[in-house]
Amino acid sequence: MQSSSSLSHPVLRTALRFGVGAGLLSVAWVAALYLVGVNPFGGKRLLTMLFVVGAVLVSQWWVRRYFQPEGPGLGRSFGAGIITTVVAAALSATGLYGIAQVAGPEAMQRHLTEMRQLLESNKEAYLQQRNGQEQYERTLQNLASTPQGLAADDLKNKLLFGLLISLPGAVFFRR
Repeated sequence: MQSSSSLSHPVLRTALRFGVGAGLLSVAWVAALYLVGVNPFGGKRLLTMLFVVGAVLVSQWWVRRYFQPEGPGLGRSFGAGIITTVVAAALSATGLYGIAQVAGPEAMQRHLTEMRQLLESNKEAYLQQRNGQEQYERTLQNLASTPQGLAADDLKNKLLFGLLISLPGAVFFRR
């Protein structure tokens, strides 16, 4: 019989373990980019999405070990994915906010300059699409220009990707 303590619950314990791990890996990656002089807020930061996706799938697989031979079922497996996603995304966004605060306004300005140059170099591709000028202008306006904006963007994207992968992972790892 399991203890009534929530931390003894294998789904919660596993999700917290992998969520914290993915969140810390994300923060470490961004910090390493900053320390080596690469734009920590640019395209290379997107690699951290893989940490969250990987953590969700591994946590669901790990939860399956506790419920052999019948498997955890769809609810437990999906719950592990959701909790892992929320913990990893929140920790990552908080860490990114802290790094952006430490880096200061010069790093944010450099990031904005790089992103505007990247958008400008892809302007032709935007303009070839239907409503391309509007999409281009909207993308330009939506560039995160503050630490809060970067953190919110990071949180939103990680929640979206993590939750999108949680359902197929739960279906696959339910047995």
